Amino acid sequence: MFERLFKLKEHHTTIRTELVAGLTTFLTMSYIIFVNPDILSTTGMDRDAVFVATCLAAALGSAVMALVANWPIGMAPGMGLNAFFAFTVVAALGFTWQQALGAVFISGIIFLFLTVTGVRSWLIAGIPHSLRSAIAAGIGLFLGIIALKNAGIVVDNPATLVGLGDLKQTGPLLAILGFFVIAVLDSLRVRGSILIGILVVTVLSMVLGVSEFKGVVSAPPSILPTFFQLDIMGALHGGLVHVILVFVLVEVFDATGTLIGVAKRAKLVEEGKPSRLGRALLADSSAIMVGSMIGTSSTTAYVESASGVQAGGRTGLTALTISLLFLAALFISPLAAAVPSYATAPALLYVAGLMMRELTEIDWDDLTEAAPAALTALAMPFTYSIANGLAFGFVSYVILKLCTGRWTVIHPATQIVAALFIVRFAFFAG
Repeated sequence: MFERLFKLKEHHTTIRTELVAGLTTFLTMSYIIFVNPDILSTTGMDRDAVFVATCLAAALGSAVMALVANWPIGMAPGMGLNAFFAFTVVAALGFTWQQALGAVFISGIIFLFLTVTGVRSWLIAGIPHSLRSAIAAGIGLFLGIIALKNAGIVVDNPATLVGLGDLKQTGPLLAILGFFVIAVLDSLRVRGSILIGILVVTVLSMVLGVSEFKGVVSAPPSILPTFFQLDIMGALHGGLVHVILVFVLVEVFDATGTLIGVAKRAKLVEEGKPSRLGRALLADSSAIMVGSMIGTSSTTAYVESASGVQAGGRTGLTALTISLLFLAALFISPLAAAVPSYATAPALLYVAGLMMRELTEIDWDDLTEAAPAALTALAMPFTYSIANGLAFGFVSYVILKLCTGRWTVIHPATQIVAALFIVRFAFFAG
């Protein structure tokens, strides 16, 4: 059966190799089952329901990737967009989480349309490499300031806006410890280093009495508090057009880049050879809509899938293994509920650092490339909004190229996106 479904011999792999690869990828990305509920619950969403939605979205998305595309790539709610969903769309702009879910669903429909028509590939080809790198780095900085705030390491300061928190408190100390646990384990190439760091801090918090042990295994909680609670009409009528644009743009860059990057490592995409990239893109698009319907932010391909490819994963059996493991994770809801914010903060901070590596891909010698990239990356954390970072970057890129007489290098896709953000600033507040 597995041979017929996944063509193992054709891909020079075995069932055992694929299962090990799936487990490897799951361990590297499973931190999301703790981090995502912690972030989205700040909007008023039921934490237990978000936990179930996270596991189900990851399981369904990975299963679709396995059975439709036959690629070894895991899917789950994406880091960065979940923070944008919670802290910008809901907390800063004042929309309800139901409206935000509606915006995610609409972005999924648009994303699917862009994929089917080929516009998605056109957009990717037309966006400057410097801006793509800056977007990833900026989202990393955005996650970083959220992580430091959640850990109590960065606090409000009326004189300087932000300041250093009390590092003698238990929460910040545990968060600092968790970060070093993750960093050391990852440098030693220990699989699941981020997950281990979260669990170490959680256990220590229980031992110290600052977190309550609620058990490890139980029946999955109800998903009803978030199931089909999205407000599509509210998103359309509530002025969320620019938010939908951000969801689409980040998904276009992040998901497509991840899919192609991991697939190239697995030698699934090679010049002159047919590939299933189209099917993978369709799987990615449909997962966004499903995730919004059950109650979570945008689902996307995970770059951590590269660890499974490194372990030998070459087919959808790897992704199917990831899917089954996320379903099994549904039964550890008591443990997930016991994870404090200063246990997930180190994971956020470490992921933020990894994303900032993209800064090295920017051409810093060309100021018409470097200045827009810097504005993109800096505006995201300092305005607490991915949308503002995108707007600053695209608009400044077009202006600088025009003013220096290099307008011919501006791709129409970049011009269109810049124009959309100018309209956004002109007609939408926030």
